[in-house]
Amino acid sequence: MKIQRTPIASAVALLLVGAAMPALAQQTAPAPAGAASAPKTQQLETVIITGIRGSLQQSINQKRNADSLVEVITAEDIGKMPDKNVADSLQRVPGVGVATAGGTEGGFGENDRVSLRGAPSPLTLTTLNGHTISSGDWYAENISTGGRSVSYSLFPSELIQRVQVYKTSQARLVEGGAAGTVDIETRKPLDFKQSLTAFAKAEGVYSSASKKTDPQVSGLVAWKNDQNNLGIMGQVFEEKRHLRRMGQEFLWWDKVATWFAPAWIAAHPEVEGKNMSLLTGSTLFQQTRERRGGLLDVQFKASNDLSFDLSGFYSKLKADNINANFMLSPYQVLSNNWSNDANSAVPSAYTITGNTITSLTFPSTCPVANCSAMGASVQDVISRPGSYSDSKFLNLDVDFRASDKLSFKGKLGTTRGTGHAQDYGYEVWNAYSGSNITLHGLDSPANVTIDNAGTFSPRTGADFFGGWASQTTAKDEENYFQVDGDWRTAWEHLPVVHFGVRSASHKRNLESLQGTLAAGAGTLANVPNGLTHFPSPPMGNILAGAWTLTADSVNAWGNRFITFPTHAFQNEFQLKEDANAGYIQGDFTSDGISGNFGLRAVQTKESVTNSSSNTVWTPTTVNNKYFDLLPSANFRLELSKNLIGRFAVSRTMSRPDFGQLAGLNLFDIQRTGTGGNPNLRPIRSNNVDLGAEWYFAPKSMVSAGIYAMYFDSYVTFGSFKANFYNNSVKAITEYNMSAATNTTARLYGAEVAYLQDLGNGFGLSANYTYADGRETTAQPGSACAGSATAEANCDMVGTSKSMYNLGAFYENDKFSARVAYNYRSKFLNGLNRNSAIYQDGVGTVSAALVYNVSKNISLSLEGKDLNDPMLKSFAATPDQPRAFYKNGRQIYFGVRASL
Repeated sequence: MKIQRTPIASAVALLLVGAAMPALAQQTAPAPAGAASAPKTQQLETVIITGIRGSLQQSINQKRNADSLVEVITAEDIGKMPDKNVADSLQRVPGVGVATAGGTEGGFGENDRVSLRGAPSPLTLTTLNGHTISSGDWYAENISTGGRSVSYSLFPSELIQRVQVYKTSQARLVEGGAAGTVDIETRKPLDFKQSLTAFAKAEGVYSSASKKTDPQVSGLVAWKNDQNNLGIMGQVFEEKRHLRRMGQEFLWWDKVATWFAPAWIAAHPEVEGKNMSLLTGSTLFQQTRERRGGLLDVQFKASNDLSFDLSGFYSKLKADNINANFMLSPYQVLSNNWSNDANSAVPSAYTITGNTITSLTFPSTCPVANCSAMGASVQDVISRPGSYSDSKFLNLDVDFRASDKLSFKGKLGTTRGTGHAQDYGYEVWNAYSGSNITLHGLDSPANVTIDNAGTFSPRTGADFFGGWASQTTAKDEENYFQVDGDWRTAWEHLPVVHFGVRSASHKRNLESLQGTLAAGAGTLANVPNGLTHFPSPPMGNILAGAWTLTADSVNAWGNRFITFPTHAFQNEFQLKEDANAGYIQGDFTSDGISGNFGLRAVQTKESVTNSSSNTVWTPTTVNNKYFDLLPSANFRLELSKNLIGRFAVSRTMSRPDFGQLAGLNLFDIQRTGTGGNPNLRPIRSNNVDLGAEWYFAPKSMVSAGIYAMYFDSYVTFGSFKANFYNNSVKAITEYNMSAATNTTARLYGAEVAYLQDLGNGFGLSANYTYADGRETTAQPGSACAGSATAEANCDMVGTSKSMYNLGAFYENDKFSARVAYNYRSKFLNGLNRNSAIYQDGVGTVSAALVYNVSKNISLSLEGKDLNDPMLKSFAATPDQPRAFYKNGRQIYFGVRASL
């Protein structure tokens, strides 16, 4: 065990001593006659982000008086925009980035992951009412990689009272957010003005891609007694939406080599070593999302000095889906089904641009003596019945005032999240036909033609069919206990001292079951009886009218032929993590300066067990522990009447993702994979913030700030080679592996925000965030180190150079309208199939209209993704696209009624 001692820690320690000395000196002096017996109450450190006229002045006042940089979104803000989960709301806050997926499954029409200030999303800690919360994923690869970032799709916006975004650290915040913390606060029954409050909302949502309309309903009932010491509140929600995503995927980029194209290289040696798309697929993803759950909260004030709050929450997202991918597979023709014999075909035409094969044509008739074992295309149809994710917690809060000077708050609770995916994979190798492809980089999807795509025409012989199946389940659980104390001192310049302890025990278990196919599963007689065709695509060039299979038919086939008798041991792991922390924090104030400073001490113990197959390797358990000192200091300076300056320094930490510590994910055909490293150190960062706010007019302001994060133990991926059992060839083969390792990195950024009330109900808002994140050490085998075939790439995951928001609103007593545009530039979204995946820049338009029929009834019309954005991603360069997706627009229309 080693204590991390940093320059910031030393500086804050000196600050603590320096601040305490005058306070102790004052304590020894008698108080002057008539002096106030109680110190000034500390102002809540919040900045309200709102576009509603009634709360605009309050927003400005709270921002001006805040001690540290904490931004807040209120329920009123969310009610004026088409925000369907918490992430939708957060995307308009300066410095907040959102993504519609976890990084490996592409993107969907619902925001799901949140990151702060250009850092990776796992470095943002999400809490609910101040405590941690577990959640799951429904997609198998996200389940197995085991991220710590919360899936926001489980938290509908109806739950929210407000959301606080802590951009600078404080000692009393739960550790784990190296980049910052998002705290979701729910409503409380004793906070309502009336003894009985109830409201209900009924909506319909129309998705332009699926062309279906689905219901979404929610409701709340809150009661409290006349004495205002007992309150009960219940919230429920049930929301359904049909998703359809169509697009194009490039799943395998490789260099033309003799192992799959000997005849072509022999005839045209200039093609050797050129980049080529070996699997170019037209995709149809369809999903029915059903989100159901609720929140129950009971508050009881036993006396003025003692109160209790018991809350329970449950949310489940049922996520049945089917994904069809009709892929042009030229390597099959070039290698005659991998045999590399005399029947290997040579393309009839091709073009080379730079280092990339940009077009390729195969003749309409078989170009060799025997095409029975080759095909130019393959279709994978993957149905996932019963896939779901959920999140739940049970939490008890106790508030106790021991005296006028001393009070305590306690938390005791448990939280659990589950992610489950069952995959039925049905794969058909199609008979040879003419085909061609022309690439356009990221400008537009590739032109793809496969002559027999519209007809079910499997390759002859017994090997036309391939299939697989798996069940992946992750269970995440944390039990926690904490006590926080506030001591109101007699010291003028140090009025409040906060202190506390916290203990948490976290467990994550990953189970992976391998499917076994019964005899007859791949015969023509047992083909799923549900032939259908792709609908017209929302973008040009890609296949239209290709044959595919319905989800019901693939599920019936899977239920008949597939069982799950064995564990896929190479993918399984068990992780246990115990964390114990204590802190002390002081709030200080003096002429023209105020703020807080403190120190948090944390000890973490980890135990990682990788399950494994006895025929390949043996299980291992690795135990580690580490200790961190996390100092912080926040300063607020009144530079003039309308100009406020801010300065903050801190040391923060995040723990590595579970999948970075454990687990294994192999891609058999590509012979690549990713793996965990149980000896990873936590991600530690030294942070500096500097900013100013100018209140240039009533209800108006401009703010600007710069920040820097210096990571001395960032997590990246290095590479190595290892042997594993390969299911595609039924033998042990060598894989090119990518595994997590520690490195160093830095992140610089700047934020600018503008808010102005124009009068007569009109207003404008805008903000811009710049971020530049780079790894600063080239670890061997990492992308930052480069290689003989790839240039060095030191980009940090999740860093967009530019993010900005533009908004306008109008409101009167009967009507409100609001429109917003959100843009995020390209960013590294993670690794997939041993390749870096970048999401290209994308902007979205949303708008909302609300009409108040009466005091208790309102009508709403809202739209998300009104510009129907195309999501684009690419590999190492834009010349190698990875995906083009369109999810369509969502239109919401509804009525809200209240008592």
